[in-house]
Amino acid sequence: MLERLVYRSQATHKLGSLHLFNLLVQCRKRNLSLGITGHLLYTEEIFVQCIEGPSGSIDALWKSLQRDERHHGLELLARGPITHRQFADWAMAFSSYAHYDKYDIPGFFPVDAQGMSSAADRCGQWATDQFSDEKAETTI
Repeated sequence: MLERLVYRSQATHKLGSLHLFNLLVQCRKRNLSLGITGHLLYTEEIFVQCIEGPSGSIDALWKSLQRDERHHGLELLARGPITHRQFADWAMAFSSYAHYDKYDIPGFFPVDAQGMSSAADRCGQWATDQFSDEKAETTI
């Protein structure tokens, strides 16, 4: 079964372009080995990540993320089954401010003045829908 998980966390330190580039290289390598695709948004030292893949791989990555010292304050925003991937072409697409793209990163989607990109918005909308569905189920 395919699942999608969306979380938010606070970066431990402010990250520069080179550090983000190296982080993406590591994430993409790991995600490829796990069969995971997704998107990472980084603005104002906040990460919002959307990962999608087989349930076992999502579990393994989520446990790893909870131990990762590069961020803290992890907050699970949504997790649930999916029928198709939104980021099938990307082991990890990435959105942030345009100045972070000085390395011409493949899969980079610059954010707008509100700190969002179309790629980030896709996961944000899904997480909002999931939260609304869960809230409706608990109130019924």
